[in-house]
Amino acid sequence: MHQFQLSDTSRMLFRTYSLLIALALGACTSAPTQQSAPQQPIVNQADDALTEARYSQNLNVLLTQVSETQEIPLSTLQTGFLDAKTIPSIRKLVLPPSGTFKKNWLVYRKRFIEPIRLKAGKAFWEENQAYLTQVEQESGVPAEVIVAIIGIETIYGRQTGNFRVKDVLSTLAFSYPDTPNKVAREQLFKDQLKELILLCWKEAGGTLPGKNSTQGLNSARFSACLNQNSSYAGAIGLPQFMPSSIRSFAVDGDGDGRIDLKQSPKDAIASVANFMKMHGWQAGMPIYFPVQENAIPAARQLADGEPQLKYTVAELIEKGILSKQQGDLQRGGVEPQSKAMIVDLPYPDKDGADQVQYFVGLNNFLTIVQYNRSYFYAQSVAEFAEALGYKNRSVVPIEASPKATNSKASHETVPAKKSSGKKKSKSANKTTG
Repeated sequence: MHQFQLSDTSRMLFRTYSLLIALALGACTSAPTQQSAPQQPIVNQADDALTEARYSQNLNVLLTQVSETQEIPLSTLQTGFLDAKTIPSIRKLVLPPSGTFKKNWLVYRKRFIEPIRLKAGKAFWEENQAYLTQVEQESGVPAEVIVAIIGIETIYGRQTGNFRVKDVLSTLAFSYPDTPNKVAREQLFKDQLKELILLCWKEAGGTLPGKNSTQGLNSARFSACLNQNSSYAGAIGLPQFMPSSIRSFAVDGDGDGRIDLKQSPKDAIASVANFMKMHGWQAGMPIYFPVQENAIPAARQLADGEPQLKYTVAELIEKGILSKQQGDLQRGGVEPQSKAMIVDLPYPDKDGADQVQYFVGLNNFLTIVQYNRSYFYAQSVAEFAEALGYKNRSVVPIEASPKATNSKASHETVPAKKSSGKKKSKSANKTTG
């Protein structure tokens, strides 16, 4: 989801993956999707009368605000939301986990990095290889990373959600469950609902501001946009973009004049790459480094769960967390002054004791976190990409030789030697106290 989805979607996944499996709902399960099975119907469930009345009143207030600020005819907006309803099951899906819930990196990873999803990823890559290569060259975002994100999000469009997006966003905007962050969460979804309206208005041919006219508006397309399917958090299409991210980062990859993240793989590919590039992806740089096996205690002291690049690679080398090779750009590492953070991935062992696997997240790791605010998610994307062939190391230009006469020589690139570590990452597991 995106930026937002992209933001808190993964935390919602942590909280609800057991529930989703039990209910056989939700996107991105490790079980195969039967393509021949009929699509699940859109879920609309009316709540009690009092809640619905309050919901309708608050929704009308928001529509009036959008109408006034964007000069869109209020009657058109009201017609578009005439059948909008709250969805009680959505409120259950976004509830925080129970006190006995333990985050489990190993279960999470196994759910996403598994044969069915990887096989689908390779097929998706083969079908879109030429375009993926083009986008990688233009954006600097590796094809494997793009394919990994779309695969983890929706298994390449197999699981994009079965809730009407206008119902999802309006439910969470005006009927969020009673949690400590209820006010902030409702405001977030109010903003996303406004973004959806503006997105659909533009997609249907409307202008902004609307100048209080429906001239040029395709009413059927406006309605279809409001009623399209989404996840339980309101994320849309193959890459699961929230409405704000669609408006800010989605692009027309296939050149047909419109952005369609549901049916156009090219639009999805280009949009993911653009999101990553706009959020600071560094071309040719690795995503993460394994922590040196004997430096687990030092890594534990620095791990605070905050997605911020707080340390330099040189500092982490000095503490023994990274090797000198990882601070050498010519040997597959990064510049010593590159910023990094400690990534902690907890899981319970077979006896229920708390364990943690540690990594060092680099700039590109943080970029993935901007797509979905979860260390579990970002590390899964990195390892999914590696399973597809991504080399998690730097790629630096060859310096032109004084004797070189061919101009091509100064533009060639070579991969630096692969840093040691993938095997070490598996042994970086230690009880946390």
